[in-house]
Formats: sequence, structure tokens, C-alpha cells
Amino acid sequence: MEILRPSLINISGRVYRRNTIKEDQYEEGEEDDSYMGPPASEQFEEEEEFCDSHSIEQTDKGFSCAIDVPSVLYKYIIGRKGETRRRLEADTKTDIHIPKQGVEGQIVITGSQKAAVSSAVTRVELLVQSFRQKQPFTHFLSFALNHPQVQDGFLRFKEEVLEQCSQDHGVDGSLFQNPAKLHLTVGTLALLNDLEVTQACKQLQHCQDFIKTITEGKPLPLEVTGIEYMNDDPAMVDVLYAKVQVKDGSDKLQTIVERLVDHFVSSGLMVREWDRVKLHGTVMNTLFRKDASAEAGGGRQNMKEREAFDARNILKSFGSYHFGEFDLSAVQISQRSEVNDEASRWTGPAEMNDRVTRWTCQKTLGCPCHRVRKL
Repeated sequence: MEILRPSLINISGRVYRRNTIKEDQYEEGEEDDSYMGPPASEQFEEEEEFCDSHSIEQTDKGFSCAIDVPSVLYKYIIGRKGETRRRLEADTKTDIHIPKQGVEGQIVITGSQKAAVSSAVTRVELLVQSFRQKQPFTHFLSFALNHPQVQDGFLRFKEEVLEQCSQDHGVDGSLFQNPAKLHLTVGTLALLNDLEVTQACKQLQHCQDFIKTITEGKPLPLEVTGIEYMNDDPAMVDVLYAKVQVKDGSDKLQTIVERLVDHFVSSGLMVREWDRVKLHGTVMNTLFRKDASAEAGGGRQNMKEREAFDARNILKSFGSYHFGEFDLSAVQISQRSEVNDEASRWTGPAEMNDRVTRWTCQKTLGCPCHRVRKL
């Protein structure tokens, strides 16, 4: 950590500095992790400064506060052999009641002093926020690019590339995206239980107003034209993507994307990865490549064994390839497939009306146009 520019964590509008400490190493399969918080030597100071994000209630025995924490994160609050919880309780002079592992519920913190309960809540939130960022994403916010015209254009692209460039190093049919899964990713989400999925769906619906303002309540005419690569060497490419833009050349799509990211980041459901989101739809990816070792490993390809491909001729011949045009009118939350390989990652939204925001619909969220079939 740089001393003058420490890493910060934003929790419910308050910003905390993250202290760098040594984390213990654990064997595979162990459930407990180290405590990332103030050292035991730091004494609890009674301050009339209470947490804003949770209600601390007075009880017959003192004060109590219940906070929602996904069960998958309990182990980080408990710590190895209960060490983290004991230290938290000792430092703050509170009792921390945690549901059994795997049982969704609330963590209840009790204490004789309101300030002590508030301090414990803040420390638990810091732990949760820190370890949440280490969880793999489960869902992602996206625009579907699988319009029939775009799918047809993609299939022609695949056919022509294999006809003209199959002799180039690493180029084969397994690199190509499933046309039904073409999409533009806005951002990834780690939604760790049903409650968080519901919260994300509600946040998505809250975005309708500003999207309608930007689009004037009309579909956004898009074109998918041109290809580009992610890294700096066209002879050693892992990801080739199609460029997506608004037909009139405006920045409406980019504005919508940035506003969506800002909204979900501020809600605490998304971590900002980039200063600016690149508008693209992946068409070729070496993670899609099928090989015996990947299949034997349950579909997961070792990143160290990832084989790049030579895209120079593809870029030369298809650099301005036109995949198609369509009218965009919806943004959706899609669920990541449980299959580990990237090729099976997008399963589409489940049949829940609130996982899709369709800004051209003037009816209720229960109307048929909000139903998107699961791929």
C-alpha cells in the first residue's frame, strides 16, 4: 500500500482506509480465513458516532443490531477456530451471533453500550466488504447482441474466417462465441444469495428513468461493425471483439453504460474495474477453445496453458466487417453458468420479470415484453 494514497473502502457513504496486514495461508478446503481489521492492541474508544446504515435498537440488556450478511461470508467473520470473532468481541466488548454455516440469516450484534455495537458493526462491514471483493462474479449486467441479423452476420464471419484464415496459428472453430450468447457486458456482480439478487433487480428497475431520459423512451439503433483485439500484439491474441456503436454516432450508449455502472457501484453491488467501459462484444476467445485437458478438468482451462492465436490476417481481411444492425431496448441481469469455461458462461436472465429493464415499454413490469427466456 502506498502511504500517501492508501486503498479506501466506501461503506454506506463513509470512507475507510484499508490497512495492509499479513494474511495467514490456509490449506485447500479450510473454511476460515484471517481477520482483516484493527489489531488487538487497538483499544475501543467510546464515541458518540454510530453507524448510519443499520438501526441499533435498545433492549432490556443493552443494545442490538442485525445486519444482512450472505452465509458464504460467515467464515471470514468467524475466522480460524473462531479467532476472528473472539477478537472482534474482545475489542468491542460485544457478542456476535452468527447463523450456522450455509443457513441464510442475519448476524446479530449485542452489547451494553451503543457505541460498542456501532464499532462492531463497522468492523464486520469492513470484513464483509474486503472479502466480498475476492468472490468470483455470479451475475453480470449486459445488453444482448444476439439479434437474428447480428447472429446471421456472425455466422457468416465465422465461416469466412475459417475458410480464409484456418491455416494461421491457433485459429479453429472452437474459438468462436456461441451466436445465441452474443452480448455486451456492462459490469460483473457478485450476488451471494437470493436477497442480493432481489436487491440487484430492484436497482436495475431504478435505472429506467435515466435511461428513458437519454433515449427519449425510444429504442437505440445500434450497429455492430468492425473488429479489434484486446492486447498489443496481433500475432498473439486471446480475445477478438466486435465494436458496438450507435448508428447516429452519438455517445448515448456509452452514457447509459457509465450511468449504469455508477448506479450499481454506488449501491455497493458492483466494483468499478475500469475508468471507462469498453463497448464490445466478444466474438473469439481462447477460453472457448476445446481440448482434452479442459474437458478432463470439468471444462476449465488452465490460464497458463491458454494458447493465443494469430489474428493478423483476420484483422486485415475483416477489420471493418459488418455484423448487422438492430434496435436496442433493454438491459438485463444475466446469471453466470456454473460451468467454469467461458464459452458456457452466459445463460441469460432467469424468467423473472424484474431482471430486465425495457425502457420502451409503457406498461407494468408484469407485461409479456419483460419476459426473457433462459438460454
